[in-house]
Amino acid sequence: MNNLKKIGLSALAGSLVAFSANAVELTVSGTAEVTYSTITSTGTAQVNSGNPMGSNTSLKFNGSGDVGFGTATIRRTINDGMSAYLSAWQTLDMGSMGTVSFDAIGGELAGLTPNDDLLPTAYEEIWNGVSSSGVSGASSNDTLGYANSYGPVSFSVAHTRGGTAGSSDGNVAAETGNSITDMAVSIDGSMLLDGLTIAAATSTEDGLNNATDTTNNVGHVLYSTGPVSVGYRLAESQPGSGKTVQTGKNIEAYSIAFAVNDNLSVSFGEQETEYDVASSASNVTEEVTALNASYTIGAASIRTTLSESANDAGVLANDVEMMEVSLVLAF
Repeated sequence: MNNLKKIGLSALAGSLVAFSANAVELTVSGTAEVTYSTITSTGTAQVNSGNPMGSNTSLKFNGSGDVGFGTATIRRTINDGMSAYLSAWQTLDMGSMGTVSFDAIGGELAGLTPNDDLLPTAYEEIWNGVSSSGVSGASSNDTLGYANSYGPVSFSVAHTRGGTAGSSDGNVAAETGNSITDMAVSIDGSMLLDGLTIAAATSTEDGLNNATDTTNNVGHVLYSTGPVSVGYRLAESQPGSGKTVQTGKNIEAYSIAFAVNDNLSVSFGEQETEYDVASSASNVTEEVTALNASYTIGAASIRTTLSESANDAGVLANDVEMMEVSLVLAF
């Protein structure tokens, strides 16, 4: 009888393995990149770049398949020199019922974070290397998300209870960070003007020791016609009263991108961030400008960005300049 049970269990296990292999299709893709970067600054935080050369190989493992009540997708991304995943997330697409996601680390699937800066660019964001987007939300610390669309309206919500990213299953560790809840919405404005998109997102961070919540808000107006894309961005970040650094931010930015041909694209953008410094008698405005270009032929791309920031991070006379050239091969 015991032998019969073993045979039956072995057969069942084999059928389950066969079912799993047939249900989910696994693919591997990746990139190999070499960069030359320099950064210099003047003022209170003077920095001069050292070795400007760098490289990285990224491998992405993607699995997708029908699981009976939707299409499940998983991704794991590994980079050079990393002992853990650069990204690890999974989604369940249930068609008209929407898509549920769980972002363990690096996915940025729902809420404000994947929508913090949607301005058109040929390579990097305006602020890359010299500043920041100025707003934050529920990013990738074991974040639960949901997304759906109805006609011209698409939306997503995200929530995380704080702590570190990539917690193991069955994790019951004490909450060490803040609880963050996001909502994002995008409207296809083609009914008003072909090529128009209007988007907005908000995030509320309920701090463990904050008397008031930290809020982040961002809005975009985007327009594309032919080879030209333009965008306008407004954002703000207001810290809770329990925050150690009492610095609010008001941000205004724009960019324009032009596809010269099928291979070459260029873009230019500016961003102004007004820092509401509580300890200062007057606010300080950071000014960022950036020029980007990208040339692609086959699986190879050469990208470059030139950017500079005046009064960086709200510090008077602290100026930063950054240059990067990237060669990336996709496989």
